[in-house]
Amino acid sequence: MMETLYGFFIAPFADFAFMQRALFGSLMLSLGACPVGVFLMLRRMSLSGDAMAHAILPGAAAGFLFYGLEILPMTIGGLIAGIIVALGAGAVSRFTIQREDASMAAFYLISLAIGVLMVSIRGSSVDLMHVLFGTVLALNNEALTLIGGIVLVTLVSLAIFWRALVAECLDPLFLRSVSRLGSPVHFIFLGLVVLNLVGGFQALGTLLSVGLMILPAAAARFWTMRVEPMCVLAVLIGFASCVAGLLLSYHASLPSGPAIILSAGVVYFASILFGTRGILRARIVHHRHRTA
Repeated sequence: MMETLYGFFIAPFADFAFMQRALFGSLMLSLGACPVGVFLMLRRMSLSGDAMAHAILPGAAAGFLFYGLEILPMTIGGLIAGIIVALGAGAVSRFTIQREDASMAAFYLISLAIGVLMVSIRGSSVDLMHVLFGTVLALNNEALTLIGGIVLVTLVSLAIFWRALVAECLDPLFLRSVSRLGSPVHFIFLGLVVLNLVGGFQALGTLLSVGLMILPAAAARFWTMRVEPMCVLAVLIGFASCVAGLLLSYHASLPSGPAIILSAGVVYFASILFGTRGILRARIVHHRHRTA
């Protein structure tokens, strides 16, 4: 029995260095991206996060066009493209009649088309799949160092601007009326979103990196209402999803990125049903009130 459990849960990570790097990289991504996802969800900007994940594609494609599948050029290109799209969409929403969700959607659709076109000019369908869906099992030391730096910047920024971020989620107009941090914090937060999406791009690609950011946060909200426990729970759900997804990928010979996101999706649907704020708990409470 113990040998079976060891062979299923421990041996893949103990015996193979690529599995160890994949686990370490995905856990670091969860540590940085999941708290950012909580604030993204509380701001009702979850779809904006998806749009920004597509927005980094032209920059990553530009890096690929000139340097091939090199981590640093693609990362720098993705970061620049993401910041340009985030600032551009924010500027359009602030200085025109168009709302931020519409401007973000317009920018991301254009960015996605440009990025796919740029990759197609030089690369093959395999290269396009690599850029879109990532290769968490191929993470090297350079990629892990980059992801670790992004996580460090994210955690330090969250610690410094925590109260302002929480206040902006609850009442952004009040924050702007009592503090000059309102607008700067908004753009700092967008920067953190882009930064973590770029980090996730290394492992999960542009299309799946936002999944690790949003799904654990959305699942955590069915268990608690407070921001601090929600962030901690989101990170733990992210950790569990990464471990489960990598094991599923290893034993069932499935793509690792989608397996991680689907594992997070299973936790999300379980939270909808069984969470303290989920469907079944709400029905039980409602039934007790009716019988009382």
